[in-house]
Amino acid sequence: MIAACTAALLLAGQAQAQTIYRTLGADGSVTFTDKPPAVTDNSTALSVTGRPMTASAGALPAEVREVAGKYPVTLYTSVNCAPCDLGRKLLNGRGIPFAEKTISTVEDTAALQRISGENSLPFVTIGGQQIKGFSDSEWTQFLDAAGYPKFSVLPASYRNPPAAPLVVLQKAEPIATPEDSPARAAAPGLPVDATSNPAGIKF
Repeated sequence: MIAACTAALLLAGQAQAQTIYRTLGADGSVTFTDKPPAVTDNSTALSVTGRPMTASAGALPAEVREVAGKYPVTLYTSVNCAPCDLGRKLLNGRGIPFAEKTISTVEDTAALQRISGENSLPFVTIGGQQIKGFSDSEWTQFLDAAGYPKFSVLPASYRNPPAAPLVVLQKAEPIATPEDSPARAAAPGLPVDATSNPAGIKF
């Protein structure tokens, strides 16, 4: 009896994790399937509850999620960088989930130097593999070797997270000095003037 209940719970958990795709045909017909649609399809990824899925790791198709877990992709870019735009376009066009780090400050540049040994952009990492500069054939070769699908299988609603600075600077809090305190404590051992402090409060 316990084994049967355990099996039922496992099956229920698997059903909750399943993704259902709704595809709207050109003639207005609606089709539901567990196969990811092509990016060009007018489709929406739905959970079994019927709610649209968000752009998170859970929204990725299984084959992409597995590869991205083993070989995550991070793209390092800067503004006014044409090769960076080409690299981003290749990754988006192929449906590669990736994190983008921007290089715009002295601190970003120093951090990039520590990571890659150079300051050239774009710079991309695929798992532990580092690739300096953009080369369509080289990037494609390493993405293929990692096991990423050759064509996008991401849901049409999927969006990569927005680009973020490589180094996030936190503003230091000012250190309070005795002069900053609104009221200074009376020196220990000195009597308190009762006329200026009728309540006899000691600090």
